[in-house]
Amino acid sequence: MSGDRTRRQLVAGLAAWCVAPTVVHAAGVQLPAPASLADALAAALARSQPLVVMASLQGCPFCKIAREHYLVPELAAGLPVVQIDFRDSRIVRDFDGSTRTHDALIKAWKVTVAPTVLFFGRNGREVAERLTGGDSDFYGAYLEARLQQARTAVRS
Repeated sequence: MSGDRTRRQLVAGLAAWCVAPTVVHAAGVQLPAPASLADALAAALARSQPLVVMASLQGCPFCKIAREHYLVPELAAGLPVVQIDFRDSRIVRDFDGSTRTHDALIKAWKVTVAPTVLFFGRNGREVAERLTGGDSDFYGAYLEARLQQARTAVRS
């Protein structure tokens, strides 16, 4: 797939489900950083999809692999995927409407490993087991199994 086509699909996917245009990490392939998790979740649920959130750490090589090889292609295919960053002071509105920094949100979720991928459904509840770490030959299979579980939960 050409780089231009991938970028066009990524932009179309973002526009389709109303994620704020803020992006993370200036270099490499990027995922959107939501201004509001509540809004991103509402848009995802309107499409009968879970909201997938990657907890990432700038400079983390496993985060880069998970993002570029697995999550960006899912985003390009239309899956609602956003990124929240460890040690980031940007403000995001949580599922309950409160505002927190990215870092405070990660701490509230008790995420301690980068990358960690979380799957959210109605009321901001996790609907599949977290995918923790990124050093696995079976990462794609693990991600797919959790996505299937999350989609089933959201659609039931």
